[in-house]
Amino acid sequence: MLQISEFLNNHMLLATALLVVLLILVGNELWMIRRAGQRMSPADAVRLINDQSAQIIDLRPAADFKRGHILDAKNIPMNRLNDEMKTLNKMKTSPLLLCCALGSTAAQAGIKLRALGFDKVYPMAGGINAWQNAGLPLTNKTQ
Repeated sequence: MLQISEFLNNHMLLATALLVVLLILVGNELWMIRRAGQRMSPADAVRLINDQSAQIIDLRPAADFKRGHILDAKNIPMNRLNDEMKTLNKMKTSPLLLCCALGSTAAQAGIKLRALGFDKVYPMAGGINAWQNAGLPLTNKTQ
């Protein structure tokens, strides 16, 4: 314990920098949760789908969607999100589960949709990759 306090006294600038970086990381994560909505794990996403009949919006490009997607997912690529607002507005009262390849695009879409008045928006943490890593099934059948 004495060595830690001696290190902190001798390297005050490094300790302060570490504290600032940690605060920025925590603040950024809280900001993303507040703006994009609570990120769902694949297990939480399954519960949301089963318990609340969530609409699944897959934000990946059509080619990736065709290779495999969550059953009953609707493909709306991120670059066409604005064009599909008429379709999305029909789902405004339903919970929306947003998924992409890794989770970052879903968080961005969540921020955008929340700004447009969608209250029940849930980006999936880790995206389709996390879904597959959890051993959950994908389909390539289209509706």
